Amino acid sequence: MAQSIDPVRTVEGCGIGALPMQELLDQGEPVVLRGLAGDWPVVEAGRRSTEEAMSYLRRLDSGRAVQYSYGAPEIDGRPFYNQDFSALNFEVRRGALGRVLDDLSAHSSDPAPPTYYIASLLVEGALPGFAQANDLRLAEQDIHAPPSIWIGNRVVASCHFDAPNNIAVCAVGRRQFTLFPPEQIENLYPGPMEPTPGGQVVSLVDFAEPDLRRHPRFVQALASARTAMLEPGDAIFIPSMWWHHVRSLDAFNVLVNYWWRSSPSFLSSPLLALQHALWTVRDLPDREKEAWAKVFDYYVFGPRERAGEHLPAATRDILGPVDENMARRLRAMLIGRLNR
Repeated sequence: MAQSIDPVRTVEGCGIGALPMQELLDQGEPVVLRGLAGDWPVVEAGRRSTEEAMSYLRRLDSGRAVQYSYGAPEIDGRPFYNQDFSALNFEVRRGALGRVLDDLSAHSSDPAPPTYYIASLLVEGALPGFAQANDLRLAEQDIHAPPSIWIGNRVVASCHFDAPNNIAVCAVGRRQFTLFPPEQIENLYPGPMEPTPGGQVVSLVDFAEPDLRRHPRFVQALASARTAMLEPGDAIFIPSMWWHHVRSLDAFNVLVNYWWRSSPSFLSSPLLALQHALWTVRDLPDREKEAWAKVFDYYVFGPRERAGEHLPAATRDILGPVDENMARRLRAMLIGRLNR
C-alpha cells in the first residue's frame, strides 16, 4: 500500500489504573495506548530476547493441547483461501504449546518459514498464572473480559471486524495495524461467510499487493483508513465493528487481547440476526425489501422507544426494554418457530 494513511490517535503515558475506558467507548475511535503494558513480565522477557519470552511461556504452560494453524512456506504468512476460494490454504492442527514454540524457534532464521499461528487461545486454561502477572485490571472498571493470547511468527491477519470492543496488547515483537470504520465494508470486498480463516469474514484484498482492477473501491477505503505501529508494551483500543488488518513483523510475536460487549450478556449476537435476514429478507422482490427496510428502521434501527411509545406500558411486551426474562422468552419463541 503506497497511499499515505492517517495515523491512529496516540495517548502517551496512560497507566493501567487510569485507563479512560468510558471516554474511549464514548468516542468510538481507535486509540493507541503507548507503553500501557510496558512493565508486564512477558514484555520485559521479550525485550531481553526471544528465548527469554519463550521460556517465560514454557514455565506457565499447563500442558494442555492447543489448536493452531500451520501453513506451508508458500502462503507467505497469510492464512487465507486457495485460488478459487473452495478451501483454506492452511491446516488446523492440535499439539503441545511447547512443541509449537520449538517449531517457531527452529524456523526463526528461515528466509521463508512455515506459518505457525496460535489464535485466540484463552489464557486461563492454557497458561495458569499468566493473567495475574500480566493484567490490565479491566475488572476494576466493571469490564469482564477474559484475556486471549495470540502466538506466532510473521503472520498476516486479514482485514476483518469483531462485534465486541477490543483492547489488544502487543507483548512480544512488533505489529502493524490498519483500521477502517464500519461504513467501509463495501469498499473492503468481504469474502465468504463460510469457511473463514479465523471465524470472521475477511477482506479479499491483499494489502501487500492490492489488485485495483479486481478491487477498485479499495482506494476509497484507504482514504478513511488509520494506521498504527505497536512496539512491545503498547496497546490499541479497537471499537466494536471497526475493520482491522494486523501484520506481525518479527520472527516471534505474542499479542494478548481483551474482548467485551457494551451490551448485557443476555442479548444475543447480531450476527445471528444477519444470517436470519439473509435467509428471509435478502432475496425478496425489491419492492418488498424496501418495505421491510422501513419496518426494520421503525422497530430496530430507529430510537429504541419509538415503536412502543404510543402504547400503554403494560401492553408494550417485546416493544419495551429487553431484560433477561424477556430475552429468555424471545429465545424460546424463536427456537419454537424455527423448529416447526
